Amino acid sequence: MTDRSDILSFPITVRHEHRLIFTRDVFAPENTALADVLTPREPGGTARAVVFWDGGLEAAFPGFAERMSRWFAARTDRVCLEAEPVALPGGEAVKNDSHQLERAWATINAAKLCRHSFVIVLGGGAVLDMVGFAAATAHRGIPIVRLPTTSLSQADGGVGVKNGVNYFGKKNWLGAFVVPHAVVNDLAFLHGLPPRDRRAGLIEAVKVALIRDAGFFEFIAARVDALAAFNPEPYEAVIRESARQHLEHIATGGDPFERGSARPLDFGHWAAHKLEQLSDFRVSHGEAVAVGMALDLIYARRTSLLPEPVAERILAVIQRLGFELYAPIMQVRGASGRQDMLDGLEEFREHLGGQLTIPMIRGPGQRLDVHEMDGPTVKASLDELRARYG
Repeated sequence: MTDRSDILSFPITVRHEHRLIFTRDVFAPENTALADVLTPREPGGTARAVVFWDGGLEAAFPGFAERMSRWFAARTDRVCLEAEPVALPGGEAVKNDSHQLERAWATINAAKLCRHSFVIVLGGGAVLDMVGFAAATAHRGIPIVRLPTTSLSQADGGVGVKNGVNYFGKKNWLGAFVVPHAVVNDLAFLHGLPPRDRRAGLIEAVKVALIRDAGFFEFIAARVDALAAFNPEPYEAVIRESARQHLEHIATGGDPFERGSARPLDFGHWAAHKLEQLSDFRVSHGEAVAVGMALDLIYARRTSLLPEPVAERILAVIQRLGFELYAPIMQVRGASGRQDMLDGLEEFREHLGGQLTIPMIRGPGQRLDVHEMDGPTVKASLDELRARYG
């Protein structure tokens, strides 16, 4: 026996496969894209599953619920639904309502799902986040298959490895990192969206292009008017490439679960998250990201990180895509006496932990991290946004 302390340390490596499948009309009778990923653990077995879906899909695609039910009914040899598909309200409200989370847990429990079963979810980012958190915390993790139905979720959030719900008035305060079993992007969903939602995914495409790929930004800039008009060919190409860029970064960037202090995919997001919160989520995520990126672009120009002609060109592209670059709620002052937007910096740091790390750019495809932001310069940038775009 020894009275000294011993330390035992063993590395644990878990291999994840992050799959993204593109298809069209996923519930067409002949389409097997979803069935092909619902693989039972036992050869020759039947996959057990429950389905949660954004009830707004019925209004956008009349008869959707019936088509979905017929598709599953024709495949009982491959997948067994253990409950009727559960319709949920879409939008950020579903992440603010704890009763919806409890409802998802109750459905999973009543269906007697296990870690060999599947939770299938169709919807925009908020529905994917809430149901993803429910699946991640039921039995310590039930595999989830995501079918993003909005441009924002197909271009970015739906292919990520995060989920969460809002708590204490803070975005995604409760959440987990989970690699989905599969993501199925049905491009047909994109064309049933109202213009506001169809536009939203384009801002995440601009963001990832600015962070990672100057060539992708030039592709967007050269087709900006066609994209603003939602011309199907370039529009689908941009959403697909945005999804691929996000997926590649997660898989190869070295920190898929954000253990470090950097959040390289969150350019413009420190302000966007605060703007969403201040507006009680009336400003959508895509709209907030556009404003947040505009703020950071002006800040980068004011601090000589970004040449003025480059900043102005990027701002013009964002505006020509149809985005507003200012929201009056940004001027609200909090209990501290300063603009509440500035509190977003500390909340951003707190959410990740460690040193404040804000992604900025020197030009398209040229990302760098900054670890402090000058308050007076942020305020001057806010004032410039109001003067130019308010």
